[in-house]
Amino acid sequence: MSGSTGERSFADIITSIRYWIIHSITIPSLFIADRTYPIFTVRWLAVHGLAVPTVSFLGSISAMQFIQR
Repeated sequence: MSGSTGERSFADIITSIRYWIIHSITIPSLFIADRTYPIFTVRWLAVHGLAVPTVSFLGSISAMQFIQR
């Protein structure tokens, strides 16, 4: 582990068996689906267009509690 917050290094992630099991199933399933879907749909753009400012707002609110006057 790197740091005291518990994040894993990139080398730990890509050498993890769990990582390769998950991705060996999910990545090929994108190509063998019977119907191809575009990556960026209107729903995807709407959800991510709202999610990014929401997460930023919540992060700034939670960071404000540590600001001293």
